[in-house]
Amino acid sequence: MASPRLETYCCPNRDAATQLVMSFQPQVFCGLCIGSASVSLLLTILQLLPKKGQSPRKMPKASSSSTILLLISICDILGGLGMIFRSSVWLGFPGFIANISVVNGTDVWPSAFCVGSAMWIQLLYSAGFWWLFCYAVDSYLVVRRSAGLSTIVLYHMMTWGLAVMLCVEGIALLYYPSLSSCENGLEHAIPHYITTYAPLLLVLVVNPILFRRTVSAVASLLKGRQGIYTENERRLGTEIQIRFFKIMLVFVICWSSNIVNESLLFYLEMQPDINEMLLKNVRSAALITWIIMGVLNPMQGFLFTLAFYGWTGWRVDLKWRKREIPWESMTSSTVGENAFPSPVNYQSNIHDSKKVSTTDSQQTDEAISMLSEGNISGDDRLTRSSPIYQGW
Repeated sequence: MASPRLETYCCPNRDAATQLVMSFQPQVFCGLCIGSASVSLLLTILQLLPKKGQSPRKMPKASSSSTILLLISICDILGGLGMIFRSSVWLGFPGFIANISVVNGTDVWPSAFCVGSAMWIQLLYSAGFWWLFCYAVDSYLVVRRSAGLSTIVLYHMMTWGLAVMLCVEGIALLYYPSLSSCENGLEHAIPHYITTYAPLLLVLVVNPILFRRTVSAVASLLKGRQGIYTENERRLGTEIQIRFFKIMLVFVICWSSNIVNESLLFYLEMQPDINEMLLKNVRSAALITWIIMGVLNPMQGFLFTLAFYGWTGWRVDLKWRKREIPWESMTSSTVGENAFPSPVNYQSNIHDSKKVSTTDSQQTDEAISMLSEGNISGDDRLTRSSPIYQGW
């Protein structure tokens, strides 16, 4: 799972609270991490593969949200691979991992593996948090018609830049001045924990606000299109609201245990002796939430695909299909239409004015179609008769 305790464990003089959770049934814990991450990895890839008899999802060309959803899944997949690799080494080479506890050891590879694997996991999941925040921002901007595919460059700069900067800064402060002298006080650990949990808390606090504002903006757009608010449009607005709720529900389920566990461990660190009988319930709660983290954190990837697209089925279509080249179809249609000169159409100005008047309506349809993409069930086919889906 993703926890700043992984980096703290790399310190030979680690604190007692970190030693408590990391030494509690390590074989069982690593086995749970491998099992949960493997199941999530396979199901996430299965969800993303094309399915037989299923038309590809169409997204508005001016939207970057489809790319963001894919990048969130990629971050979860790569983070899950890091968990599997790290836990496999811990299970397969216990003697290699035991050298991490040696203060003046000459073998630097155990510490390098500990730090490198922990940074990999933290970086990928932190990037996933930033991408999820960008998704909420992009959804709101698309409805406000202030976003497009070009904004994905800004999202890349913000996401990877902040993720790398916070990760490197937190690790540097934790291991300063050297790996053997880290964790001598909370002044080393607290900045590291802040940089780790800052994007997580940002998603928990800000994303619900942005999603709520987006849903309100969608309702205003649907009412303003034709001056009416039909049952189909109301159903579409509810569908978008449910989708945002599912995303936040998955996030809370997968990461609330991390916040509870870290609060309990910090409380134990502040005690003079964490082995006191009065702290037995606190220790038990910390160990229980630690195991829960190992199961739920890796499952985020699969659960997010369910929130994004729903269950896409088992029938995978791996056949290569020839795609029609756009300019070929355009050329053939142009030749057919221009084989003979057409008469002058004196009503062209009227049609042009109608196209201009429907531009705003088409932009509204694209924005709302983007937000509800991949989330329309078979029972909601009536919604497709709404003007939102005409032309798609």
